[in-house]
Amino acid sequence: MALIVQKYGGSSVADAECVKRVAQRIVATKKAGNDVVVVVSAMGDTTDDLIDKAEQVSPLPPARELDMLLTAGERISMALLAMAIANLGHEARSFTGSQAGVITDGAHGKAKIIDVTPGRIRAALDEGSICIVAGFQGVSQGTKDITTLGRGGSDTTAVALAAALNADVCEIYSDVDGVFTADPRIVPAARKIPRISYEEMLEMAASGAKILHLRCVEYARRYNIPIHVRSSFSQKEGTWVVDSSDIEGHEMEQAIISGVAHDRSEAKITVVGVPDKVGEAATIFRVLSEAEINIDMIVQNVSAASTGRTDISFTLPSSDGQTALSALNKVKERIGFESLRYDDRIGKISLIGAGMRSHPGVTATFFAAIAGAGVNIEMISTSEIRISVVVAQDDIDTAVAAAHRAFDLDADQVEAVVYGGTGR
Repeated sequence: MALIVQKYGGSSVADAECVKRVAQRIVATKKAGNDVVVVVSAMGDTTDDLIDKAEQVSPLPPARELDMLLTAGERISMALLAMAIANLGHEARSFTGSQAGVITDGAHGKAKIIDVTPGRIRAALDEGSICIVAGFQGVSQGTKDITTLGRGGSDTTAVALAAALNADVCEIYSDVDGVFTADPRIVPAARKIPRISYEEMLEMAASGAKILHLRCVEYARRYNIPIHVRSSFSQKEGTWVVDSSDIEGHEMEQAIISGVAHDRSEAKITVVGVPDKVGEAATIFRVLSEAEINIDMIVQNVSAASTGRTDISFTLPSSDGQTALSALNKVKERIGFESLRYDDRIGKISLIGAGMRSHPGVTATFFAAIAGAGVNIEMISTSEIRISVVVAQDDIDTAVAAAHRAFDLDADQVEAVVYGGTGR
């Protein structure tokens, strides 16, 4: 008997028929002799609808109350799914995040999991029940208030529960058949990756691939929880995200490049005319840190000899753009820079693959492919297994397709199917 944690995204439980189909899959897993814990997201666009309602009532809703509102979406999903399972003759019990023992810090809207104490879940499993847990939410350790985990929170809930319960596998169900070499909506010939390492998946998630959230993969790597990414709309084998030692000798281990990811959610700020003095860059990024803004790529130009000034450009989430501009303008006089430029019409293209460590020429091929497609590169960033470039937003699709072809990642026939429409 195995203990399996399954997570179903919003498109998988979008309506009553979807809920009943998911219930049948869960019951089949139970009938196969497994203990089953299920984590669910809110149905379809429920969370977005709740946010819209909150903004209609208040332009700046209190964070505590917004969390209280948003957690309603997952509670609806978990209760309906438990009812559907009961209708199939099996006992299911639903639990909120706090009832499941998901304990977080007090940061409303982006809480981090501190601990998971799944005593009630374990007791219900011992009594033969299927456990349904509301994803995306927990309870603050300090204030005991309800909290939400932010983007990808249900994925993180599932992996955290899998770790706490010592589960055999965490299955993440979405509306695509696994992790592909590129977004199937941009590259229909993208290939499904049978197995991928935590390290490569972390880079893909950080580079914009929305199939798994970064925090979820980090948690899985820390506790060595195998993740099986698959579709709730088919019975096909998906993609296994595992430790690199578990894919020794596998054909994908020989691949130089695992995939091409892209991100449309970033913006670029250029701080123009920064005095080229010790500590000025530190001051700029300290100000941004205090504003709780995450920086991605950074480029500093060579100082102009005639002026003793330089420009510093960096990328950040576009949702944080105005906050960053405001924070920097407050210290303009103290730092002495000339002006700020802001561009939210950019996109990031990333080439990911553990094989590039030992294969020279990857960078040249990547840049040649993008140049051959007539796309200009604005910024460059690298890690041991990733090369990222910033391009104009209108050039993203062209650049992704060109890079995908350049590394022979296209499948012989169209393989990727997006069953729902969101890719999650």
